[in-house]
Amino acid sequence: MAGAAITIGLQQLKGLLGVKIFTKKTDVVSVMRSVWTNVHHGWNWETCVIGITFLAFLLLTKYIGKRNKRLFWVPAIAPLISVIVATFCVFITRADKKGVQIVRHIERGINPPSLDQIHFTGSYVLTGFRIGAIAGLIALTEAVAIGRTFAAMKDYHLDGNKEMVALGTMNIVGSMTSCYVATGSFSRSAVNYMAGCNTAVSNIVMSIVVLLTLEVITPLFKYTPNAILASIIISAVVGLFDYQAMILIWKIDKFDFVACMGAFFGVVFISIEIGLLIAVAISFAKILLQVTRPRTAVLGKIPRTSVYRNTQQYPEATKVPGVLIVRVDSAIYFSNSNYIRERILRLLSDEEENHKENDQSRVQYLIVEMSPVTDIDTSGIHSLEDLQKSLGKRHIQLVLANPGQTVLDKLHASEFASKVGEDNIFLTVGDAVSTLAPKMEP
Repeated sequence: MAGAAITIGLQQLKGLLGVKIFTKKTDVVSVMRSVWTNVHHGWNWETCVIGITFLAFLLLTKYIGKRNKRLFWVPAIAPLISVIVATFCVFITRADKKGVQIVRHIERGINPPSLDQIHFTGSYVLTGFRIGAIAGLIALTEAVAIGRTFAAMKDYHLDGNKEMVALGTMNIVGSMTSCYVATGSFSRSAVNYMAGCNTAVSNIVMSIVVLLTLEVITPLFKYTPNAILASIIISAVVGLFDYQAMILIWKIDKFDFVACMGAFFGVVFISIEIGLLIAVAISFAKILLQVTRPRTAVLGKIPRTSVYRNTQQYPEATKVPGVLIVRVDSAIYFSNSNYIRERILRLLSDEEENHKENDQSRVQYLIVEMSPVTDIDTSGIHSLEDLQKSLGKRHIQLVLANPGQTVLDKLHASEFASKVGEDNIFLTVGDAVSTLAPKMEP
């Protein structure tokens, strides 16, 4: 979101500074190069004064609204006052003749119907379909991304399916009047958010106001300077740069922070689409890493209880002599089955070396705590079979504790349960230890 805010703000420098020749790219390097190459002959000082003055005014009203909640209406009405005052000042001083860029003439009314101009035949149908599919995908991605961000800020649920239907309906109807391809606007959403809008009624009111403006008062905006419009948008996106959220993400999950920074730098230095793609790619990589490299833990008994927990998390937990208890914290699929088997054998080897160094009895039972294992596939069962064979060569018995019903059904269907032995499948780790303890060799 911060990257989008910076991108939006940088695009407004054209209007804020009065730059006439401006890049069409959105990355920060191209924008700043375009700004500074025009500093001596492209900037208009009157435009800069208007833009910076009203930007400071808008930021001041926002600060006042935050400090005093009873003055919430001050930042809400400030943009309208700014437009009226700026337009009036430009009109009476005729600053447009001194290089201040203004809106100028706006066609009154709405676009005429163009349904008769829609054709489904011809040489451009395939090209139009490809462009439409790509534009629709990008529009949906941007709309959902910005929608979820504001949904998190306002604490409401966003339905992606409804968003897609709404965008599709909106663009189909818009195509009948020669409208642009529309999506959820970053700048308009930011202005709505900062103005305190809470429901879709704000969009209805805005649409009615825009309609009345186009039909009735369009000529009054002829002298509205572009700088004031840029100031309103910049003041709206300033609040979207949430550095505290970045710090929180860094504290919680470093991988999420990498995805966040990837999206941020991708948006700022390349484009919004590339930034989203980088974030999605990093997130997928995180998911694949978690799926293919699930966590495993060696369990020990908490003193004076029958509870078994991770020995790294609970250093006071003691291991049971002659028994290694391992918990697998993931479903066992083809993507991670070999890793889980190798990981368990590695833990077993480390435990056996530790027993030899401390002159303790050898490991006789390996208990696999399977309560976190929500599912298992054929590759997972084969991996357990290979694990059992490896343990058999070391004269170690495989024991399963608390497999779920889905997992247990598959173990019976594959006849692996009978290979392990029904008497080696227990409800809890405590039951397994208490049953196996008397059978262990001294």
